Amino acid sequence: IEFTADNKKKFDTLLTRYPTKKAAILPTLWLVQGQYGFISDEAMEYVGKLLDLSPVHVLSVVTFYTMFNRKPVGKHHIQVCRTLSCAMMGADSLVDHLKTKLKINEGETTRDGKFSLCTVECLASCGTAPAIMINEAYHENLTPAKLDKILAELA
Repeated sequence: IEFTADNKKKFDTLLTRYPTKKAAILPTLWLVQGQYGFISDEAMEYVGKLLDLSPVHVLSVVTFYTMFNRKPVGKHHIQVCRTLSCAMMGADSLVDHLKTKLKINEGETTRDGKFSLCTVECLASCGTAPAIMINEAYHENLTPAKLDKILAELA
């Protein structure tokens, strides 16, 4: 595990923006995930060495935040908000719909590698619940029919 030359430059620039190496952990993890698609045990060791942190400290950060993937995800990573507003507006039914339609459970990826499904904490879209993110794109005020249309466009 090692950064590409471009990501190494980005990492070096990141370090100039923070008072300590430790403070650069989140953007460093974003670089790793951007390069590899997920954060492996080896990647956590690498980040620990770069930032003078123990691998267990890096693991504690990676497992605290739902935005970091511990295993590869599909081309279209579907994240369904599960917090109060979205739950009250039908997020659970969206999750059930996705499980049935994609034939996967939470935390799984379709056999063709196109879709992964997970639930996450607040996507900060409470006024337009239920909300999901697919990769970096927000989708709000969802119904199963609207969700089917989005999935058809991605297939």
